[in-house]
Amino acid sequence: MAAHFNLNANSSKPSQTIAKDQAYQLLPAVLLICLFVVLPLCLIAIFSFLKPGTYGGVEWVFSAGSYVQFLFEQDFLTENLVFSANYLSIFFNSFVLAITATVLCLIIGFPTAYFIATRPERTRNIWLFAITVPYWVNLLIRTVAMLFIIRDQGPINSILIATGLISEPIRFAYTNFAIGLGLFYSYLPFMVLPIYAAIERLDFSLVEAAHDLYATRRSTLWNIIIPVVKPGIIAGCLLVFIPSLGSFIAPDILGGGKNLMIGNLIALQFQGSRNWPFGAAVAVILLTLVLSILLFFAMRSAKEARK
Repeated sequence: MAAHFNLNANSSKPSQTIAKDQAYQLLPAVLLICLFVVLPLCLIAIFSFLKPGTYGGVEWVFSAGSYVQFLFEQDFLTENLVFSANYLSIFFNSFVLAITATVLCLIIGFPTAYFIATRPERTRNIWLFAITVPYWVNLLIRTVAMLFIIRDQGPINSILIATGLISEPIRFAYTNFAIGLGLFYSYLPFMVLPIYAAIERLDFSLVEAAHDLYATRRSTLWNIIIPVVKPGIIAGCLLVFIPSLGSFIAPDILGGGKNLMIGNLIALQFQGSRNWPFGAAVAVILLTLVLSILLFFAMRSAKEARK
């Protein structure tokens, strides 16, 4: 009995040593995450419950006024709180633009990913290279280039006027259309690559079997292809929607600063208005919404996995 016990104890030591080694290897990454992710988020959450300083910064006095300011404003005459939907409209506009960009990326990204995944292996890397190479250039430069293309004197309007389709320039720049176009262009690869990875793992013999059984292309798409690549579609939608929701450069340059999104609102509070607590409160609200969306999809995925 004793010998048997000692044998089991000795056999468990290597696994314990491996676990400790893995923990030590993860320690630097955990420390970096805590230092550069968790700590700043905690500071933002704390700042949101403080009073704004006179010339920026915060006063270390507890106050929930920033969250009240998000939904209410003080009447100039009576000093009573009156409901205001100004900031809610910015959030709504941001959600609409982010959803629009996500849908456009899905409409273009899915067939693009399917096309690349069905090419011969020797040419797939070339197509992937063609998708990613424009994004080696800085996002700011690409956004400014987009502005030059869609401006009133840009090549699009010049071509349309030269062909006689229009008599005067169409105003593309500094509109919600321009912002949505910029978001679509900026995050399209984030949709293509996850879907491509999912389609690449698809067993195409199932597609061939469906065609042999006289299934239509639409039936094959909805009943065979999409259920298999659904995780890639969800991942791509999240990777496009979340950064689009907090985008700053596209609305600032392509929207001309006239059509604010959540990212611009936060930046304005920290830089222009110097109301750090309110900027922090808006950031916390945005973070809460994003985490709620991620939690919803995680719970849904876990529920489907249990089935």
